Amino acid sequence: MNLTHSSQQPWNSTLPTLHLLQYCKTQKHINQIHARIITTGFIKNTFLTTKLILNFSSSPHQPLVDFARYIFFYQESKQTHLWNLIIKSFSHGNNPKQAIALFSLMLCRGVCVDKFTFSLVLKACSRLSLSKEGLQVQSLIQKRDLRLNVFLQNSLINLYLKCGCLEYARLLFDKMLKRDVVSWNLMINGYAKNGRVDLAREVFDRMPKEEKNLITWNSMISAYVQCEDGFDFAWELFGSMPERDLVSWNAMMDCCIKCGRFEIACILFNQMPKKDAVSWACMIDGFAKVGRIDTAQCLFDKMPETERDLVTWNSLISGYVLNGRCTKAIMLFHDMLLSEKSSLAPDETTVVIVLSAVAELGLIGEGELIHKYIKKNKLPLDGKLGVALIDMYSKCGSIKTAMWLFNSLAEKRVDHWNAIICGLAIHGLGELALNHFIEMQKLSAKPDDITFIGLLNACNHAGMVKEGVMFFDFMKRVHRINPKLQHYGCMVDILGRAGYLKKATELIEGMPVEPNEVVLRALVSACKTHNNLDMGIRVAKHLLELDFCNSSSYVLLSNLYAASGMWSDVSRLRSIMKERDIRKVPGCSWIELEGTVHEFVGGDKSHLQVQEIYSVLDKLCVFIS
Repeated sequence: MNLTHSSQQPWNSTLPTLHLLQYCKTQKHINQIHARIITTGFIKNTFLTTKLILNFSSSPHQPLVDFARYIFFYQESKQTHLWNLIIKSFSHGNNPKQAIALFSLMLCRGVCVDKFTFSLVLKACSRLSLSKEGLQVQSLIQKRDLRLNVFLQNSLINLYLKCGCLEYARLLFDKMLKRDVVSWNLMINGYAKNGRVDLAREVFDRMPKEEKNLITWNSMISAYVQCEDGFDFAWELFGSMPERDLVSWNAMMDCCIKCGRFEIACILFNQMPKKDAVSWACMIDGFAKVGRIDTAQCLFDKMPETERDLVTWNSLISGYVLNGRCTKAIMLFHDMLLSEKSSLAPDETTVVIVLSAVAELGLIGEGELIHKYIKKNKLPLDGKLGVALIDMYSKCGSIKTAMWLFNSLAEKRVDHWNAIICGLAIHGLGELALNHFIEMQKLSAKPDDITFIGLLNACNHAGMVKEGVMFFDFMKRVHRINPKLQHYGCMVDILGRAGYLKKATELIEGMPVEPNEVVLRALVSACKTHNNLDMGIRVAKHLLELDFCNSSSYVLLSNLYAASGMWSDVSRLRSIMKERDIRKVPGCSWIELEGTVHEFVGGDKSHLQVQEIYSVLDKLCVFIS
């Protein structure tokens, strides 16, 4: 594009300038036009500058928007509609805070504001969740006798609802002399998103029947999706709807799945007059989450390729991980990489899911390949992806790489600190985990409950009893974090392993909630280790009452009976297991060696090098003893 002077396009006319600017897409071109306007004196031409602002303030090309803003500020116009255009470029653009500043400047300069000005500044306040500024704008609206304007009242209601100020929104809504369908829908949707389904239903029931539209009905059904017992109410509304669209069907189907009505969800899915990517993703994600991953795969296979998007792929891959089929999840990830459709390129969410599968299997080689993919595609590591990578390297045995990755991050969130502390804990590097926590405190990074689970695990693996007790107290007293069952489980394990069985028991008895099987199992194991068989049997029996379907509970009690010489009780317990069809799940582990993954299952001797493996294990046992 040539922007030099031409005799065919004389610069004594503004029209060629406007024509040329329509083709300006880069900063370089705009700079050339800018320089030409200044040198020719057209910068003072009000007709031209007004046209520039009108044409380019709402352009999709940011350089043109910036140019329009520059011209506006140079011109120092008093025209309200031009001020509104520039304010809109900020309120709807990437810097809504500037819209508020410009509104203040407009008032200071005595420029007349109108209803459009107020609506734009309320939009900016809404995007920034600025309720106090919204109240100030509301008082200005009232002073200018615009308080009865329905559009502005709706804008204010929307602002207060987004800020969570439900009382302000309702007060304004109740005082409205005239409401339109937007007013009613805002209140219903606002209450629903803030978890007040009861109030949303109350407004819905008061709403005039003739004003209820699809948005109204869909908002109410979507509200009931969030309630555990919302199925019956949602089903009643769905049956009463005068008409339905895709949103209605998808919302009702989602409600069925979340409330455990999977068969009804299937019926709805088959009855739908039309399906979109959301419909398929909803069903795939819902079967997958209840263990019906093969059904989810069948649905995915039947799904039209045009409807397969990232959400659907991620739902299926996540389903395989959730159901313990991590190898299949990784295979699907590679299928995505080989796909010809660029829109199906794995995103940050996909990679996080697959890294969890890699961590579960301990496939360090696969993890390194994914890390290369992350680098190649310049995916950011300042969020969940960085956390997943640190976790993967830790669980795959490469704690040095995990530490290197952690240290290389420019910004570290609490999740990054948690990942490295937990990683160091599972490698038995207790002191190093504690040093990281101290460093975290120095940098004013606020720990959370996960941080202390990592710290307590670190103390547990390293046998640091005093430190564990100190951190447990520090968590409660200094950081005001109420211990969860996982924290109690860690503490019982720390005290139990060290032989402090009485203190472990006292801790359990003082818990504000009932101990779960994890906490009790830790105490039983400690009782067996320290030969307190009577206490162990007593606790194990209680554990069996809580968790009568778990094979490990039976095995623990059986081992205690055997250690006490109570063979008749061992035999009785095994008969109960057989009667209830409870089988001990054999232990399983994986190890990657020179690119090949070897799987070992307890009791299985099918490995080609089984003799050599057991020979080495026997020598190790002799050496240790």
